[in-house]
Amino acid sequence: MTVTDHLQALYRLPAHTFPGPGGRTDGLPDPEAFAWRVTSDVYDAEEDWTKAFARFCSAVDTTRVRALIVGAWQEAYDTDASDVIEALVAARDRFPALRAVFLGDMVGEECEISWINQTDVTPVLAAFPALEEFGVRGGSGLVFPAVSHRALRKLVIETGGLPAEVVRGVGGSDLPELVHLDLWLGTPEYGGDSEVADLEPILSGARLPSLRHLALRNSEIQDAVAAAVASAPVVARLEVLDLSMGVLTDEGAAALLGGQPLTHLKKLDLHYHYLSESLQERVRRTVETAGVEVDLDRDDAEEDSDDDGTPWRYVAVGE
Repeated sequence: MTVTDHLQALYRLPAHTFPGPGGRTDGLPDPEAFAWRVTSDVYDAEEDWTKAFARFCSAVDTTRVRALIVGAWQEAYDTDASDVIEALVAARDRFPALRAVFLGDMVGEECEISWINQTDVTPVLAAFPALEEFGVRGGSGLVFPAVSHRALRKLVIETGGLPAEVVRGVGGSDLPELVHLDLWLGTPEYGGDSEVADLEPILSGARLPSLRHLALRNSEIQDAVAAAVASAPVVARLEVLDLSMGVLTDEGAAALLGGQPLTHLKKLDLHYHYLSESLQERVRRTVETAGVEVDLDRDDAEEDSDDDGTPWRYVAVGE
């Protein structure tokens, strides 16, 4: 129930961590060949993130940097990303080639996902109109009002609880080139208070004419999401549908299979689930035999029960 690995790549470029304070910065690799990870420390940081970023800007030819990964900032459990975003926006003219940004690449040992403090992250999109990929980890304090962005092709928001206002902001955004949308909806315990009705603008697809990969995952209401997806207009043009990592049971999967055909998909991802063997077989028989790649790996889906037998089921990533 935690994030254990840092990003290995961004924008199809391997990740490379910029040296920390005291590290050698001579002989650095080609600026455009890597996704550069600039990071501080959450606890007892020798330098804050903005100073690490300033060193990065001095040591690397930023005009050739195509992807930037923002790692830990000091006291991320108590301090939001405002200073980080302000530094990025202030440096926008130094990054003419920047096409991808990921904000908050922290693992559980640094800061649990639901403890990462975010803020309004959309100034990054406004500052970089040519940005094609944008990712955010952490839902606490996260703000994402409706925006218009003409170049963005991939948007990823990873949380243990995604605020409904953020879901509505994404759904209300004008993103004509967006191909890939990945939202981790999470649980109410960690701020995930969205309902299926909040997803309607996304499921209609009206503002997302280019969408081909839709992930609505890590949700406590995964059954209700699956039922809504079953009749969603956007599904007809998808290549990948991802309802993984959440509390998906036979009820939700049956509703999904009872809706519109899914045999046009290239992939249906349901990994980390709570499906019975018979329902898994039904999924395979319905879509896998039509040539759709199906992921039904149960992973480590956790299930407990009360003394009276009432089941307790959990999303893949919570705290």
